[in-house]
Amino acid sequence: MTSDEKLFINIDKSLKSRVRIGNGEYLEVKGKETVAIESCAGTKLVSDVKRDKLGEKAEPGIFVGYSLVSKAYRIYQPQTGKVITSRDVHVVVLEPAGYEEAKSDQRLMNEMKEELAMIEKNQTWELVERPKDRKVIGVKWVFKTKLNPDGSVNKQKARLVVKGYAQVWGVDFSETFAPVARLDTIRMTLALATQQGWKVYQLDVKSAFFNGVLQEEIYVEQPEDFVTPGQEEKVYLLRKALYGLRQAPRAWYSKMDEHLLGLDFKKSLSESTLYVKNNVSYLVVVSLYVDDMLVIGSNSDQITAFKQEMMKRFEMTDLGEMSYFLGMEVRQTQNEVFICQNKYLKEILKRFNMEECKSVNTPMGQKEKLQKKDGSEPTDKRVYRSLIDCLMYLTATRPDIMFPVSVLSRFLNCVSELHMVAAKSVLRYLKGTISYGIKFCRVQEFKL
Repeated sequence: MTSDEKLFINIDKSLKSRVRIGNGEYLEVKGKETVAIESCAGTKLVSDVKRDKLGEKAEPGIFVGYSLVSKAYRIYQPQTGKVITSRDVHVVVLEPAGYEEAKSDQRLMNEMKEELAMIEKNQTWELVERPKDRKVIGVKWVFKTKLNPDGSVNKQKARLVVKGYAQVWGVDFSETFAPVARLDTIRMTLALATQQGWKVYQLDVKSAFFNGVLQEEIYVEQPEDFVTPGQEEKVYLLRKALYGLRQAPRAWYSKMDEHLLGLDFKKSLSESTLYVKNNVSYLVVVSLYVDDMLVIGSNSDQITAFKQEMMKRFEMTDLGEMSYFLGMEVRQTQNEVFICQNKYLKEILKRFNMEECKSVNTPMGQKEKLQKKDGSEPTDKRVYRSLIDCLMYLTATRPDIMFPVSVLSRFLNCVSELHMVAAKSVLRYLKGTISYGIKFCRVQEFKL
C-alpha cells in the first residue's frame, strides 16, 4: 500500500526505514513510499443507519494514520482496497507474526536470548553432526503477550517451538496423552480449602517442558541468527523436550509425577493430577495443571517446606495466594472464596461486538423451543461454534447458563439465525450479571 508521508506524525529520517504513528508505535517501511503496517490493526464501527438488525457492528481494517481535515483515523480496508476516514475505531496492537517482524524489537530479542539461556541451563539439547539417516525438524519463534487480570500487559514472551507437525508417528513419537486437572477438581480443592480455613497457594514452573526427558532420538535445526559460529552445519540432538513436540506434555507430566511420588505423595485413583500427602500431624494436597500447581494444606510450615523442595528441583515462581488461574479470578478471605471470569467475559462481549448490548433478565425464554429446521436463514457455523465454545468455558464459574448452553450445543451442524439470536441472548444475560460467580462459604457442619 502506498501513502503520502504527510499522513504520519513523522518519518525517522535517521533510520530511513521506520515510521512513528500517533500512539508511539513504529512501523516498518519497505521500498519507496511503501508502508507495511506490521503492528497495528483496527476495526471500524458500522453505524446503525448503515447496517441491518443482524448485521456486523464492525469491519476489520488497518490503521494507516490520521486525517488532515478532521479529528478522525484513516483506515485501510483490505476487502475493498480503499482508505476510509472514521472516528469510531478500536485500535489493537498485534503480536509479531514471526521472527522477521520481532527481530527489530530489542525487548523481544532479549526475551529470545533469555529463552535460549534457559534451554542451555536445563541441558535440553546438545550440538552434534547432522545425521544422514534421520530427519531434522525445524524450529520457529512464537510470541505471546501475557496480560494481568485487569487486562494490562504483564510481559511479552518469546518461545522457541519445534515444528511438531513434521514429526512422524512411530519414529519421532508414540504416546502423547498427558492428563490435566479437571475444573471439577479445581473447584473441589477450593471448596475443601474454604471449609478447613486454609489458603490456596499457586506455583508456576518456568519453561516446564524443558524438564521432560525424551525417549526418542530427535534432531532440530539451529534457530535463525542464533547459529553457533564455525558450526553452522551442525544440528541439536534433544535430550529433553521442547515446546511444540507432540510428546512434550507427556514427558513433562511423567517427570513431575515421578518427582511428587518420590516425595511420598499418593496419586488419586480417579484423578491423575491430584496428589495427597497425608501424615498424622498434617495434610498437603497438590493439584497439577500442566505447569501450574495449586497447593493447600493444614500446616503452613509443611507447605513452605514443599515449596522450597520444589524450587530446588525446578525453576519455579511462587505466586503466593491464588488470585488468577486459567482465566478465573479468585478472591480469598478467611471464611470464603469467590471465583469469577469477569475479564474473560468482557473479552467475549468485545469479540462478538456485544459490549454495548442491552441486558435481559434470563439467559433463555421460558417457552423458547429451538429446532433443527426452523425455517430461518442459515448463518456462519464457525462464528456460532466459537461462541458456544466460549460459553461452555464460562460455565466453570457460571452454572446458571449450563442449561441454555447445553441446548444451544445441539445445533452446531445446523445453525440458523434463530439459533444465533438465542446464543446472543445468553450474552445479553451475562452482560447484566457480569459480576456473578461462585462463592464457597465455610459451614458449621461438614462431612466429606
